[in-house]
Amino acid sequence: MARGRKGVGQRSLKRKVANRVPRKTLLVFCEGEKTEQEYIKALKRSPLVREFASVDIYIESDTGGLVPKTLVSKAIEAKARNSGEGSEIDEIWCVFDVEWPTNHPDLNHSVERARQSGIRVAISNPCFELWLILHFQDHYGFLSSADAISLRHHLDGSTGKGLEPSMYMASISKAVNRASELNYYHLQNGTAFPRNNPSSGMYQLVRSTLATED
Repeated sequence: MARGRKGVGQRSLKRKVANRVPRKTLLVFCEGEKTEQEYIKALKRSPLVREFASVDIYIESDTGGLVPKTLVSKAIEAKARNSGEGSEIDEIWCVFDVEWPTNHPDLNHSVERARQSGIRVAISNPCFELWLILHFQDHYGFLSSADAISLRHHLDGSTGKGLEPSMYMASISKAVNRASELNYYHLQNGTAFPRNNPSSGMYQLVRSTLATED
């Protein structure tokens, strides 16, 4: 297996039948150029994922900064290259933001296209910093992207992009529960995407990494 190599989505990945392989392999496309990728790399190194769940996570390189529409297109292309019996990729995910006050263009179309193509999405609304906030506290009030970034910096003491992984991995189960409760809150109130601010689908990606086979 090509563990740790960049550009995974640019080639076909096939399982090596003779070798012991992970139970699940994820290929992740991130809109963010730094924070999201650092978080997912920390998740990959987490003992729960590395030792218990036996999940391998690849982060596709050179996708940071792409809008959701383009990100989904690249994920669909990667799925086509890695389709068929023996494919090493079990799930392909796109991680991106909504952004407020100005949403990314073509959001609903991008989400629907991903769904129809079997691409999973982990969308944070307004932005990924909301997911980081949920590691520290509940938050149900509407946030602009700037407000979310400011609150995240206040909670973790950071001053820019990037993060200290150990500060977050210890609270990941709390963030999962809080994000799940936010999702339920919006369902109960009939708040449809992309008006479901604040929310984050990152909890679904995390849960997928912890799902094991019987």
